[in-house]
Amino acid sequence: MVAWALALVLAVLVVVVGTNVAVVATTCDDIVTPEEAAGFDADAIVVLGAAVHPDGTPSNMLRDRLDDGIALYQAGAAPKIIMSGDNGTASYNEVAAMKAYAVEHGVPAEDVFCDHAGFSTYESMYRAKHVFGADRIVVATQTYHLYRALYAALGLGMEAVGVPCDYYDYSGQLLRDIREIPARTKDFFKTLFKVPSTFVGDPISLDQSGDVTEE
Repeated sequence: MVAWALALVLAVLVVVVGTNVAVVATTCDDIVTPEEAAGFDADAIVVLGAAVHPDGTPSNMLRDRLDDGIALYQAGAAPKIIMSGDNGTASYNEVAAMKAYAVEHGVPAEDVFCDHAGFSTYESMYRAKHVFGADRIVVATQTYHLYRALYAALGLGMEAVGVPCDYYDYSGQLLRDIREIPARTKDFFKTLFKVPSTFVGDPISLDQSGDVTEE
């Protein structure tokens, strides 16, 4: 019985380590500088959500993602920005706060799309492809998170590069790094089987105004 238990633990470790190595090794060359991303000619910049304070202001981690997304837009990396995050309850709305921040910093509202059902990294990538119809994207998030996002994007058939948004030692980062290990394994298999997102809905064209995603 002990031998079987040890064998099971060893098998799990092999899977977790193997999938993490695959995710990082596959995508490390797709993490680029803002200057390189500016010439990528993407359909959209995808800014991945993070915590929003009760007063509607972005957390430090999210603000850095937003600032990079805005800078990439202004540099011509893509003509549209997709704000993808959690709007799972009436009282918590990451993407509305993200759009408001971008508009306050000079991005036209019609160029900012809200993905209200980006409940996970994988779902954000799935919806960028299958709801918004993006084929080429630039992803803005922190480095630890980029590997998984890019792996899903590439595995779902998009061309993608990522810009790292690491400017501070963020509180709680060790816990995030630990949680990212099983998350990479989970998304490795979701990408392998191309699991649909929790909510898909009707297609939203990036050729129309981003204000339609507010409905």
